[in-house]
Amino acid sequence: MILAAVIIFSAMSSSGDSESSEDQATEDTSSNDTGDTTDTGASYSTDTALTVEDGDTVNIDYVGTVDGEEFSGGNTNGAGTDLVIGSGSYIDDFEDQLIGAHPGNTLEVTVTFPEDYGVEELNGKEAVFTVTVNGIYE
Repeated sequence: MILAAVIIFSAMSSSGDSESSEDQATEDTSSNDTGDTTDTGASYSTDTALTVEDGDTVNIDYVGTVDGEEFSGGNTNGAGTDLVIGSGSYIDDFEDQLIGAHPGNTLEVTVTFPEDYGVEELNGKEAVFTVTVNGIYE
């Protein structure tokens, strides 16, 4: 309930500033060649010749499953999320398995949640994430 309120509040407050909306629309139009924009206005490249390397910031989408079933919180729902490769912000060796991928690639990343992850149905379980690399920030 609180999450829904935060999302609704965020959507309402971002639509209230027409100048920002116009600036964002202009920025999105000008960045179509290189990918989407983030909140900071930086864009990622979708050039398939690029390769994900340690230290890169990438934009990814993923769907995670445990025992073949999707689990709560394991899906970006197509919204994309930024990740710094090598930051250790994702579990196990998730980030390492993205090294060598290219924008547009979809790959399976297999990880094991720690025994003490804090979510009963995920503790100690192996998960498979279908990950799409949307782009690499340059």
